[in-house]
Amino acid sequence: MENFKGQPRLPKFAVPKRYDLQLKPDLSTCKFAGSVSIDVDIVAETRFIVLNAAELSINPGSVSFSPRNSSQVFDPKKVELVEEDEILVLDFAEALPLGLGVLAIGFEGILNDRMKGFYRSTYEHNGEKKNMAVTQFEPADARRSFPCWDEPSFKATFKITLDVPSELVALSNMPVIEEKVNGPLKTVSYQESPIMSTYLVAYVVGLFDYVEDHTSDGIKVRVYCQVGKANQGEFALKVAVRTLELYKDYFAVPYPLPKLDMIAIPDFAAGAMENYGLVTYRETALLYDEQHSAAANKQRVATVVAHELAHQWFGNLVTMEWWTHLWLNEGFATWVSYLATDSIFPEWRIWTQFLDELTDGLRLDGLAESHPIEVEINHAAEIDEIFDAISYRKGASVIRMLQSYLGAECFQRSLASYIKKHAYSNAKTEDLWAALEEGSGEPVTKLMNTWTKQKGYPVVSVKFKDQKLEFEQSQFFSSGSLGDGQWIVPITFCCGSYDKKKSFLLQTKSENYDVKEFASDSNKSAWIKLNVDQTGFYRVKYDEELATRLRYAIENKYLTPTDRFGILDDSFALCMARQLPLTSLLTLMGAYREELDYTVLSNLISITYKVGRIAADARPELMDNINQFFINIFQYSAEKLGWDATQGESHLDSMLRGEILTALAMLGHKETLSEASRRFDAFLKDRNTPLLPPDTRKAAYVAVMQTVTSSNRAGFDSLLKVYRETDLSQEKIRILGSLPSCPDQGIIGEVLKFSLSPEVRSQDAMYALAVSKEGREVAWTWFKENWDLILKTYGSGFLITRFVSAVVSPFASFEKVKEVEEFFANRSMPSIARTLKQSLERVNINANWVKSIQAEQNLGEAIQELAYRKY
Repeated sequence: MENFKGQPRLPKFAVPKRYDLQLKPDLSTCKFAGSVSIDVDIVAETRFIVLNAAELSINPGSVSFSPRNSSQVFDPKKVELVEEDEILVLDFAEALPLGLGVLAIGFEGILNDRMKGFYRSTYEHNGEKKNMAVTQFEPADARRSFPCWDEPSFKATFKITLDVPSELVALSNMPVIEEKVNGPLKTVSYQESPIMSTYLVAYVVGLFDYVEDHTSDGIKVRVYCQVGKANQGEFALKVAVRTLELYKDYFAVPYPLPKLDMIAIPDFAAGAMENYGLVTYRETALLYDEQHSAAANKQRVATVVAHELAHQWFGNLVTMEWWTHLWLNEGFATWVSYLATDSIFPEWRIWTQFLDELTDGLRLDGLAESHPIEVEINHAAEIDEIFDAISYRKGASVIRMLQSYLGAECFQRSLASYIKKHAYSNAKTEDLWAALEEGSGEPVTKLMNTWTKQKGYPVVSVKFKDQKLEFEQSQFFSSGSLGDGQWIVPITFCCGSYDKKKSFLLQTKSENYDVKEFASDSNKSAWIKLNVDQTGFYRVKYDEELATRLRYAIENKYLTPTDRFGILDDSFALCMARQLPLTSLLTLMGAYREELDYTVLSNLISITYKVGRIAADARPELMDNINQFFINIFQYSAEKLGWDATQGESHLDSMLRGEILTALAMLGHKETLSEASRRFDAFLKDRNTPLLPPDTRKAAYVAVMQTVTSSNRAGFDSLLKVYRETDLSQEKIRILGSLPSCPDQGIIGEVLKFSLSPEVRSQDAMYALAVSKEGREVAWTWFKENWDLILKTYGSGFLITRFVSAVVSPFASFEKVKEVEEFFANRSMPSIARTLKQSLERVNINANWVKSIQAEQNLGEAIQELAYRKY
């Protein structure tokens, strides 16, 4: 018995083949009863059966094992549920016969309120509060709903039957084959599923409306949502139908199930979950309201739907062997969701926006406390923490780098053969590399192992000397310290024009490259840009001469938006790592004053926020000039866009308008603040006023909060009123994300208190954590005072990590590091350990950056000149 405790994986002497599962949820008492008969293959001699179960009460008298073709029944002499390991150990008096048999278990459980396992979500219908029953089993929570082999490699088929109140809708992975009504209850039976992993099993019971369509080959697609919101599902439905058709061609394998349901769940911890044939979503990621959703909401719905549907092939049909390979699922689905969205909405220029994913991956992976893409998982409690920017965003970025290196057609062909080969089974990272290597003849395994098996990435320094380019790679850390990692780097570069693109693999520490044609051109426009279109997962550091030429090329609009983005983002990272003075970064930012591309400006805005915060800690006396300089950068595009949309303007301009106006409001730009106030007043009188459409609402809300104080709180109270009156999740989140931008500490305290009130759904509280720099200390005090409540509410899922990083990371002093360490000395736990280390590392990086800015000579004069320069 003791041998099974504390093990990361289940023993392999018994293998499940088929589950026949019956469940009866009671939505008023929030309990459920169930029974499961599992066809099990005993493959090695044993008198034990060990499977997963958690938070279930098992009826020992209901447990039995019956070998196939035998009348014998084995009853266990001991049934033990080991809660700390989440395993159920059945100990039989004698060895079980080899071969197939049926394991029967009866059990009961609770519909919890923690958004994991089989749980309850609340909604209102005709003014009455009701419960729905929902599942969220990834990564390891199917065991909270029924005893099972809850690991991805134990694939089996599932035959599910639900007993539910007869007026409710009951959905599962497969289509309904029979509904028998028996008074107040009905029994709903579903078709047996294909072979699949437990984490993809799903069932949902509640009151829902739906909209329906079909793909060209007859797959029925539905979007379910709360009663009365069906029209908000139309956009996601259109995207889903087109995406399924697109993936069928791209993967060269038809969608494997007879139907696809997508459903919006009011209480949902993740963004969405790719359950086979029944995909669950947060409302904000599935519903789109023509009148009250912004362009950014529309884009999020499209990319999330495309991401989840990619998993139906990549994840569900071919499943990772173990959580170490989670990145295969998530990185791939993230990358391919851009491919699909770009195909359906080419005008969104979504591949330029992919750079936001790249940047998120680079930011997390620049920490010493990062982790490799392939990360060893030794316990179920460690899995939640790797659903992060490494698995998703670095994963997607290295796949994009590889696709760019191998070529799109070769990549697609090899991928289709990988899916065919591993369909209905499990695969590891090396299986994908093998397929791509076979299809391309390139050393894919050798190349990619340097990116997936070690953490971090290189910065490639480039100098121009004696008609040669000198390249050198070294590991990049945001802290500025030196690492000893080395990569095989696919280098691309252009000299003075995009017609002259060169590429090679940098396999050593340094290499030289002859560029005579460049050297002979003494013209200033002869720029050199490395990592063309930012397809590589690395940073670039240019010598001063090359950097000056690139700045000139940006000012003269010679470079593509992706390259303008890359130069800016790399310079910001180098400045944070103290390898570039702040003066140089600010001078470069000045070259973007006529920028109009959405993605480039969006990154420029987020960099101004971060630089502004650090500068305020380092040199508060310079802040007026710094803010004035930032306002100057954004005025050109703000004036071009104005507050009001023009007829037929692009989706990207609609998104940009809101971001630019929000930035000007945060910077205290007087005209923006007063115009926002005027429009907000009109909105309070009439929620449908054309003066404040969804795209500019957040800007107005943030502007209103800039002037709110504890003694002048009308704007705050008005926003809370709007929050309480809307039933659109996207509107609630817009407001929650705007409230904490207030500089008044008393108000910040109230906002944080409100975030944990019953008025805010648990998954939305984190939007209130993005506090102004004035509110950092208030947030930290609040966090400490409410730690027990936060732990109780969020302690069992990944959302608790968001609290830790949002509250701790913005600080910039060594004293704060000590204070945070002391607080967590006896409060740490495996599920937040990595996040806490990363957050403290960020505080140390900020503190060192503050010191270097304080020591920077002539910074004041440079900023004065930039702030008042006449162009």
